Amino acid sequence: MAYAKMNATQLEQVLELLTEHGFGGMAEAMEILMNAAMVLERQNHLGLEYSHQRSPQRQGQANGFKPKTVKTRVGELALQIPQVRDSRFYPQALERGLRSETALNLALAEMYVQGVSTRKVAAITESLCGFDVSSSQVSEASKKMDEHLSTWRHRPLGAYPYLLLDARYEKIRYGGQVLSCAVLIAVGIDLMGKRSVLGVSVKLSEQEVHWRDFLKSLVERGLHGIKLITSDAHEGLKAALRAVFPGVPWQRCQFHLQQNAQKYVPKQSMKTAVASSIRAIFNAADRTEADRQLNLAIEKYKASAPALSEWMETSIPEGLSIFAFPEKIRKRLRTSNMLERLNKEIKRRTRVATLFPNEGSCLRLVSAILVEVSEEWETGDVYLKPENLVI
Repeated sequence: MAYAKMNATQLEQVLELLTEHGFGGMAEAMEILMNAAMVLERQNHLGLEYSHQRSPQRQGQANGFKPKTVKTRVGELALQIPQVRDSRFYPQALERGLRSETALNLALAEMYVQGVSTRKVAAITESLCGFDVSSSQVSEASKKMDEHLSTWRHRPLGAYPYLLLDARYEKIRYGGQVLSCAVLIAVGIDLMGKRSVLGVSVKLSEQEVHWRDFLKSLVERGLHGIKLITSDAHEGLKAALRAVFPGVPWQRCQFHLQQNAQKYVPKQSMKTAVASSIRAIFNAADRTEADRQLNLAIEKYKASAPALSEWMETSIPEGLSIFAFPEKIRKRLRTSNMLERLNKEIKRRTRVATLFPNEGSCLRLVSAILVEVSEEWETGDVYLKPENLVI
């Protein structure tokens, strides 16, 4: 009962602050909420329903609080970090809440410190960081975050029967020029049907060498047991896959195939019919029916759209590898749409920076975002039911 009253009191304090001070009361309100969340996390860690509960199931002893001042975009927060005796307990609520924000602040701060930022970026830096930054502060903070993220990027891997690959681009400053930097991402689905971000690589090229080095690094970290690889037909990727995973079936993203087909349709009036023909191929009950539908489409457009017919004959089969797998998992493995959604989340967060000062700055922010996403996936529901997997 005392626990319920405590929550009610805290809620009243937060509401009072926001009612009286509006956004001016955000920092103090966040202090109350974060401190309460960390206490709850310690209680869960100790196996308690409330702080002073006496219980044979107790898994340790609380050991007071350690003050910590955290600078955030809403101002400085005077937090009280719960301690546990004989334990390395540290509130994940605080850790996860600050990781990607710290990476974003560092990306912006680097632009400011290195003198490559515009007035707009300088204003954003001050607004987001909430305090002046110096080169020494940025260097020290960058070093600590890079160590943590590097450990994550080089962690050992295991068996992942399904691998999904994709690439996106970010703008970086290099040699006085603004260039597009390729960001390669690998996501795996493990033996229990759970998703995990396996790795990320940032370089100035998305050519075969970059893909090959990236894929080799996954293998060197222990990635094995792959039954299917899904991706779009990125330049250099197909050759890299043949070099690193020569015996693994490749599934070309059906969504992108459908989009690519429209470039070969000579008339606007034909586009709906062409899209329908391709859907009939992809939605076939089995590979035999898919091949029959493909042959019908090739013949149908030989005279009216010869370039389309030729493209279908060579490209569509690359999107039919999925028919060798159970029907119940085909829809989630026949496209790279899951990675497309992930890339949209990355874009939403990186567009604030606009232009990165170097590859390392870009890698830092993208890695921080991917760590958060991967942790959510690994603690969430399964993506594919284990009983439907081909192991």
